[in-house]
Amino acid sequence: MKKHSLHPSLIFFFLATLLPLILTVHSQPSSLPSDDSDFIRTSCNTTLYPNLCFSSLSNFSSSVHNDPALLARAAISVTLSNALELGSYLSNVTALLESQEENEPHPTAAAVFHDCFENIKDAVDEMRGSMKQMRDLVSTGSLESFRFQMSNVQTWLSAALTDEETCTDGFKDVHDEPRKDEVCARVDDVKKLTSNALALVNRCVDKAIH
Repeated sequence: MKKHSLHPSLIFFFLATLLPLILTVHSQPSSLPSDDSDFIRTSCNTTLYPNLCFSSLSNFSSSVHNDPALLARAAISVTLSNALELGSYLSNVTALLESQEENEPHPTAAAVFHDCFENIKDAVDEMRGSMKQMRDLVSTGSLESFRFQMSNVQTWLSAALTDEETCTDGFKDVHDEPRKDEVCARVDDVKKLTSNALALVNRCVDKAIH
């Protein structure tokens, strides 16, 4: 099997090039005024994981101003941040496994971890595209233009979700690897955040159309 190698500066690539693109909606400690709290709670009730949605976005209450688009952008920001942390973790684990399996004839675990890392890297790129599109939304444009821009966001987030699912699917044939459960749990957390972000984007579109 062909060995995979990771560029030693890959983590720095993640942090240096992607973090500056994270949304400038600031998370601030808040006492959650009832109207802001109700807006976030009501919005999160449209997602598959409402409790996670609310807990991950409640600190943005003073910044989203009851605006579905700002809330969706905040959700993508949170998801991207978590995906970056996951990518860094996978990079470290993969490098460690590759060094341990250097002389093994079938380095299955390392290859699967590497493939998972590549999937998460693709997901990060797609979230990055979603973030840029949300930041570039032209609120004064036509409804048709708005729907086109939001369809790009929906497509990228759906693709990110698929990449995350592909990552965990690869671990089905991995046995006796102590990090497997932790990796799958971490990826599952990001999948839930991605799902919630997509649901809030869909809600934003519905609100604008109706």
